[in-house]
Amino acid sequence: MRNWFWVAAVGILASAQVAAQDKPDDVIRSALKTLNPDIRVDEIRAAPIDGLYEVTVPGQVVYVTADGKYLVQGMILDIPQKLDLTEQRRAELRKDLLAKAPESQRIIFKPKGEVKHKVAVFTDIDCGYCRELHKHMAEYNDRGIQIEYMLFPRAGVGSDSYRKAVAAWCSKDQQGALTKAKAGEDPGNATCINPVESQYQLGQQLGVTGTPTLVLPDGNVAPGYVTPDQLEQRLVAAEAAVAAEADKSK
Repeated sequence: MRNWFWVAAVGILASAQVAAQDKPDDVIRSALKTLNPDIRVDEIRAAPIDGLYEVTVPGQVVYVTADGKYLVQGMILDIPQKLDLTEQRRAELRKDLLAKAPESQRIIFKPKGEVKHKVAVFTDIDCGYCRELHKHMAEYNDRGIQIEYMLFPRAGVGSDSYRKAVAAWCSKDQQGALTKAKAGEDPGNATCINPVESQYQLGQQLGVTGTPTLVLPDGNVAPGYVTPDQLEQRLVAAEAAVAAEADKSK
């Protein structure tokens, strides 16, 4: 969804006619349908602010009033805790969405020794910073970091970058083909059944706009090139956050 979509929403939702006795879920869904008949609403639940509902649509979290008249796009901050509740929710959604893409659909660069950390990386073969990250693969692996590539040709499906991504995926040696392609060698035109388009769409759902984009275990993102040392530190912190959250739910 683009920002103009939600800006226009305020005026359109304000004109939505809904019955007073309708449930908030029904009212909100009906109002959003006036905005976009094809919109997919994944979840509606009470927001931390009375009278406001959190609405999850593909790739975004927005807020709508119970009467369906107003839509708010932005963050909700818990001031006492200094916590961005909206980003926290987005991180949860990223984790859930990413879990639907199994390791069998990723090009994985695995450490020779113990795997201490795993990170999903949305990458574009023709991206300069992606190539810089890949040059340091041995350093990531030496720290026990497993890099799991998700292919995200920024120019879109059907582009030359997309062709290269498909060819690398369809190679008998995916890791070797990807490494050569990131070094500037054309991988050819091999085709096969592949997940490149679905990974590109997943990246869009996750809000990926540039590459590389690293998705950490807690669902937070690290955009751009991150050095091996920096990534190791961020992964340790992210995994600690996941463990702490798991302890809370026990």
